[in-house]
Amino acid sequence: MIKGKKPAGKLRAIGAMSGTSLDGVDVAEVVTDGHDIFSFGTTGYRAYTPEEHGILRGVLGKWHDAEGLDAAFEVVQRAHIEALSGTEAELVGFHGQTLAHDPRGRGTHQMGDGAALAEALGKTVVWDFRSSDVELGGEGAPLAPFFHHACARHLGYERPVAFLNLGGVGNITFVDPRIAKPEDAGAVLAFDTGPANAPINDLCNERLGRPYDEGGALARSGRVETGALELFLADPYFYRIPPKSLDRDAFAVMRELVLELPDADAAATLTGMAAASVLQAMDHAPEAPGEVLVTGGGRLNPVMMQMLAAALDCPVRDIDETGLNGDMLEAQAFGYLAVRVARGLATSCPSTTGVRAAVGGGIVSYPSE
Repeated sequence: MIKGKKPAGKLRAIGAMSGTSLDGVDVAEVVTDGHDIFSFGTTGYRAYTPEEHGILRGVLGKWHDAEGLDAAFEVVQRAHIEALSGTEAELVGFHGQTLAHDPRGRGTHQMGDGAALAEALGKTVVWDFRSSDVELGGEGAPLAPFFHHACARHLGYERPVAFLNLGGVGNITFVDPRIAKPEDAGAVLAFDTGPANAPINDLCNERLGRPYDEGGALARSGRVETGALELFLADPYFYRIPPKSLDRDAFAVMRELVLELPDADAAATLTGMAAASVLQAMDHAPEAPGEVLVTGGGRLNPVMMQMLAAALDCPVRDIDETGLNGDMLEAQAFGYLAVRVARGLATSCPSTTGVRAAVGGGIVSYPSE
């Protein structure tokens, strides 16, 4: 890409995503003009080592001015350089690592230096996607909805459909693919549903020394504590009108609600809480979706998927069944958004983040000549 010139036509972009589950860096290519998706390309994954995972966990919740961030910064930069090295993509979308998110307070903190990454890779890098949105009154999250809209049209949907991402935090996008542009009224509505995998992962880590509940085995052997579930659902967040967003640890009370429960019951209850928060989210759907497509790590938990299927009034499908890659959708989203930023197009709007008007976020950093 030439500095100072907006690109035209199709671009091959690669997005990099390190989520709140802190498992590693996903990278995935997409060929797009910022409107339509033409194809998807190579994917990759660079796992965090146990030591790196521990370093990142140790700085969750910290802001830019906190002490002790240097080691975590080095982990984020090194992992992304290794994950992205050798890419032939023309443009890189770099999300960074979310450490803290408080859009109505201190703002948002995605650790990572896109300018330094551009120098290391010799590629143009788009980064810091959220700050402009927050500065203009938005939640700064979720940011994948415009990409979800493009995916629905790419798949040929002609009726409303929902994309449910179950990462550390859950978020949902209601898409009406009959409306051509995602920033137009009625095209998308998106918001965070509630905690998803993060509390389950934390429980397994703290009590069992495991990174997550593999295959939902622990939850399957337990039972949901209904009293704890009812207290969880009484939280005012569920009754706020979207758009709305959450920090990874916004529902710290969940830990207290399952503290006295046996491991299996605690896992089952936390899984039930994640599923119940999605059911609550469906009350805000502008039109009932024909189906819910589930992406992110939560779709690999059979217990979570069974709970969702039992709770919702429409089919619930693993997004992989459509031909999309549920492990790489967020990375692909930031490749897609990078192209939109490079083209001067909007990346969020009032119905996705609550920002006052459609806005294009992101900083574009070019490598030295």
